[in-house]
Amino acid sequence: MRLPHVPHVPHVHRRDLLVGAAASLPFVVAGRAFAAPQAGSRLLVVFLRGAYDAANIVAPTGSDFYHQARPTIALGRPDPADPKAPVALDADWSLHPALRDSLMPLWQARQIAFVPFAGTDDMSRSHFETQDTIELGQPVGGHRDYGSGFMARLAAMLGQGDRPIAFTDQLPLCFRGGGGDPIPNLALANVGKPIDARQAQLIAAMYQGDKALGPSVDKGFEVRDTVYKALSDEMQAASRGAVSAKGFELSARRIGTLMRDRFNLAFVDVGGWDTHVNQGGATGYLADRIGALGRGLAGFAEAIGPDAWRGTTVVVVSEFGRTFRENGDKGTDHGHGSVYWVMGGGLSGGRLAGEQVAISEATLNQNRDLPVLTDYRGLIGGLVQRQFGLSPARLATLFPDARPADLRLI
Repeated sequence: MRLPHVPHVPHVHRRDLLVGAAASLPFVVAGRAFAAPQAGSRLLVVFLRGAYDAANIVAPTGSDFYHQARPTIALGRPDPADPKAPVALDADWSLHPALRDSLMPLWQARQIAFVPFAGTDDMSRSHFETQDTIELGQPVGGHRDYGSGFMARLAAMLGQGDRPIAFTDQLPLCFRGGGGDPIPNLALANVGKPIDARQAQLIAAMYQGDKALGPSVDKGFEVRDTVYKALSDEMQAASRGAVSAKGFELSARRIGTLMRDRFNLAFVDVGGWDTHVNQGGATGYLADRIGALGRGLAGFAEAIGPDAWRGTTVVVVSEFGRTFRENGDKGTDHGHGSVYWVMGGGLSGGRLAGEQVAISEATLNQNRDLPVLTDYRGLIGGLVQRQFGLSPARLATLFPDARPADLRLI
C-alpha cells in the first residue's frame, strides 16, 4: 500500500513524515526512503527492562534446591493433568503455565529455544548501567562510546538493504550512532493502571464508623499507597519509558505487519519486570505480565506471516536475572544470570541451548544468583553472523573483543 505524504509538521525540519495507514500506527522517519523489502532476513530484539525473573519463567523444576530456595513463589512440579502446573520442557526445566497456550506450540514446532545462564559480565547489578552495557555492545571496563549502539552498527553494516526501526518512546541507545542515516522510532501506547483508587475508597467506606477497624483500614491503604509509590517509582525508572507487557500484547500484531511489509531490523522494550515484592508464582503479578508478553509474541509470529517468519529471528533479553532465593517480601532482588529466548520460523529450536550447569547452592554466582555461561554478545553475534552473513571482521566491529557463540540455532 502506498503511504500518503504528510506535509510540514512544526519542529520537524526538512524531514519526511510517513504514516503507516495499513498498520494504523503513526511514526516519524528522518532522512530515509523505504522501498518494499526484498525477501530476506529480519531481526527483532525484545528488551525486558527491569530484569525479569527468568528462574520462574523457564524454571529448573527438576532441582530440589529451586523449591527449597523459593518456598512461596516457586512453580510446582509438572503435571499434565493440571492446567495450572508448569509444562515440562525436559527433565530439568519447565515453562511457566501462563505461556502454555502461546509459546508451547512454538516449542513443539521447534520455533523457540531458551538459553539459560545467559547475560553479561557486568556485575554492577544496576538497571541503568547494565541496560547500557547490552545496548552498546561494547566491552565492560573500557571506555564507553555512547554514540555507538550495536544495532546502529549492524544497520550501517547492512547498508542499502537495511530498514531499521525502534518501537520505543525515544530512540534507544542501541540504535544511536553507527554512521548511517537517522533511524525512526515509534512510541507504543502504554495501557493499564496498577491501582484502582475507586475500589480502595469503596472498601474504606464499608468500614467507616467502625472504631475498631476503620482507622486500621484507612492506615492500611495509606501505607500501601506510600509503599507502592516508592516501588513503582523504582520500576518506572528501571523501565525507562518502555511499554507495558499489556501494551506490547496490544501492539505486537501491528509490529508484525510492519516488519512483514516494511522493516527488517527492529527493537522494542517492554517494562515492568522489577519484582521485589509479591511477584507471585503460577499466578499473580509476574504471571499476568509474562502471559501478556507470550500472547504478544505469538501474535507477532502469526501476523508477520509464514513466509517472513521463516526468515525472522526474535531475541528476548533482559539486563540481568534475579536472586535465586526469594526475599522476605515474596519477591526477588537484582541478580546476574538470566534466560534469553530465541524465536523464528527457520530456527532449530525446541531445546535448551548453550552451556549449562546443575543448579545447586554450590553453583550459584556469589552464593546469590545464576552464573553467566553464555555472553549476550556471543549469542547475538553468532545469530546475526549466520543470519546476515557477516564476515569475522565485521562481527569484530559489531561486538569488539567478543567471540560468536555457535549454538546451531540458525
